[in-house]
Amino acid sequence: MLKHYLKIAFRNLAQQKVLSGINIFGLSVGIACFSLFLLYAVHEFSYDRFHTKADRIYRIVEWWEGGEREPGGYAWAYTPVAPAMKRDFPDVEYAIRLKGSDCIVKAADKVFRTSITYADTAFFHVFTFPLIYGNTNTALQQPNQLVITQEKALQYFGTANVVGKTLELKTDSAFVPFTISGVTENIPANSSVKFNLLGSFEHIANDPMVQQSNMNWYMTIGMQAFVQLKPGSRLASEQNRINLFRRKYYPDDYKPKKNPTKEDLIQTSFRLQPIRDIHMNPTIEGGNDPKNIWILITIAGAVLLIACINFTTLAIGRSAGRAKEIGVRKVIGSQRKQLISQFLAESFLLSVLSAATGLMLGSLLLPLFNQLADRKLSFSFSRFPELIWLLIGLIVLVGFLAGSYPALVLSAFKPIEVLKKKVRVGGSNLFTRSLVTLQFVLSIGLIISTVIILQQIAFMRTKNIGLNKENLVMINTEHIGNKRIYPLYKQAIENNAGILGVTASEMGLGAGEGLMGAGYRDFKGELKGVIEYPGDYNYLNTMGMSLIAGRYFNPALASDTTGAVIVNEALVQELLGTTPEKALGTQLLNAKGNRGTKTIIGVARNFNFEDLKQKVRPQFYYRPSAFQPSRIFVRLQAGDPGSKLALLNKTWKKLVPDAPFEYSFVDEKFDNFYKNETRWSNIAGWAGGISIFLACLGLFGLAALAAVNRTKEIGIRKVLGATVTHVAGLLSKDFVKLITVAFAIATPLAWYMMHYWLQAYAWRINITWQVFALTGAFAILLAVATVSVQAIKAAIANPVKALRNE
Repeated sequence: MLKHYLKIAFRNLAQQKVLSGINIFGLSVGIACFSLFLLYAVHEFSYDRFHTKADRIYRIVEWWEGGEREPGGYAWAYTPVAPAMKRDFPDVEYAIRLKGSDCIVKAADKVFRTSITYADTAFFHVFTFPLIYGNTNTALQQPNQLVITQEKALQYFGTANVVGKTLELKTDSAFVPFTISGVTENIPANSSVKFNLLGSFEHIANDPMVQQSNMNWYMTIGMQAFVQLKPGSRLASEQNRINLFRRKYYPDDYKPKKNPTKEDLIQTSFRLQPIRDIHMNPTIEGGNDPKNIWILITIAGAVLLIACINFTTLAIGRSAGRAKEIGVRKVIGSQRKQLISQFLAESFLLSVLSAATGLMLGSLLLPLFNQLADRKLSFSFSRFPELIWLLIGLIVLVGFLAGSYPALVLSAFKPIEVLKKKVRVGGSNLFTRSLVTLQFVLSIGLIISTVIILQQIAFMRTKNIGLNKENLVMINTEHIGNKRIYPLYKQAIENNAGILGVTASEMGLGAGEGLMGAGYRDFKGELKGVIEYPGDYNYLNTMGMSLIAGRYFNPALASDTTGAVIVNEALVQELLGTTPEKALGTQLLNAKGNRGTKTIIGVARNFNFEDLKQKVRPQFYYRPSAFQPSRIFVRLQAGDPGSKLALLNKTWKKLVPDAPFEYSFVDEKFDNFYKNETRWSNIAGWAGGISIFLACLGLFGLAALAAVNRTKEIGIRKVLGATVTHVAGLLSKDFVKLITVAFAIATPLAWYMMHYWLQAYAWRINITWQVFALTGAFAILLAVATVSVQAIKAAIANPVKALRNE
């Protein structure tokens, strides 16, 4: 029986090549789009599952809740926390600290800049990163040992087996030899822990900053900490035990407060976050929001639904040509369930053909999608075995969804009426019109959402963040003897044409540059986190940052390098509770509550050093006595930067011939804060474009069907003197009404979703009516253009032929 159904299905598809081709193409596009989004979702939810002990690996995070603050956490751990957990909890089998930074390496007389991660010696006992060469038990036992990825080994040495070879890392002005003790497989794309080079934490243990942080339970230096619990341990869910641990090392945080404010009600604690929770937990800083994945799946589902609606409307449209076949089948004894099975078989055949075509199309579009999504995805059934049953389920769902209604409609034809040619099917029924309306509701909603996302991105990129980020070059000077190089480099370039200013800082600016901070007491004695920016005396001037009280740093005053600080408005408000003018001369209280050496000499306007989702936090700028700049900032004259960059590069090569010249523009670094939003707008834009195309494809078929059903009416109207314009308008007006209804439904839905989305930003745009008006006008014009093709074709047809056929 199945063979019979498939044989007839192939025959019918061959007889209606054009409509079958449209159906297969439309479904293929929908399935290709959905399969790409499905691959992306599976990849995102698969992070870190490859670790064999993933169910026992946890990251230590600091968690805040209470008062008016949204519950959330921070992943950067204090240096002494992980060793203390190992000491205090028998449940903890291993404790690992990870500290990442940039480095300059020399291999075979070639110099590269790359990233390096320093880890405790038990690293390979916790994480599953198989070694191709080397021994996991001894790979990080010595301070000057390195583990390297296969990719980097091939890049540096041209071969993977490099165990025992030497790789030199630059420390200040000298290269220090490290022995390669292991080569790992390349790090999986779905890993939260990534590295190019892996060194022993013992190598940086004697660094002054690391030593200082090891004695300071309030100081962060950009470190993450993980623990592996023993089998059967329930420590992660025993929050009371973890709270007692924190109370032991932070007793001041638990002292009763007099007249507590809402901010005082914020409670801080440590928590253990499962490693598989890291990537998709937005409550911990750096985590992604799973609702974004579900939004993507919803968008892809909307595109697929539009393709299925096209199939349904076109299948109903084709039914007029098969009415006699159905009547004859019923007369000779076919039952309705047999006809339903026949049409569902045709639907599933189309679904399988479309799925095969769609997967091939998806594979061809995968490089473009990877570029849009900023991922390195591949249709790998070995890495993502769940894709097999998901795609099979998709084929079955599409076949049933697209074929069930046409099967029910066609099988319900009455043979007497069919053979008397009294049956007419087409786009005039309520269900078909509802499907077309739903198509355009989804399409218009996607386009409106895309436009609003683009407006928000443009707003964030162009908003005045408190400094002039245009024409500002940031040069990476880490690990090159920066204290010696900076003054020489500055002297060599600052008097050249096109160079408007040169300064430096120990911290970079923009996405991925990190922050440095410490705890200070506010006017009520409560501990607050403060972001610190160590820089040169002219740092604020060169950045284009203005003061609202006090003065800038003075290079002639030695006191400005021993304790003078310039604070921002947020610090004055949150820590001092006073005005900028009254803040001048105030000394900040350190974490222990003592008057430190930080005396306020100026108050600068707030500067958005983080993305615009965040409110500006307290910060201050200071001139360290032992200045070790890691970034040089050069203000360029507006215009083509080519010649000025060539000058910077040439000067660099003279002073630092053994280190690469690496620079970036500060405005681009700040734009990188919004890579996710840009990616979202690109994906939503493509999905919106595809959905509009598919909706218009369905509208085209429906318009053709309406023209066929009104052939006699059009012929009579033309005989009576109707013009082509009049006939075209007659056929178009019903479809314009549908698009208008779709626009009326899509507008409030899109407004609500985008209003909700914008609440995540501390700084955001207002949604204006122009977005909706222009989108609605665009959709109506596109629909009219699509329908007009068929309308004009029907209008210019010979009326005599139409009446004769009737």
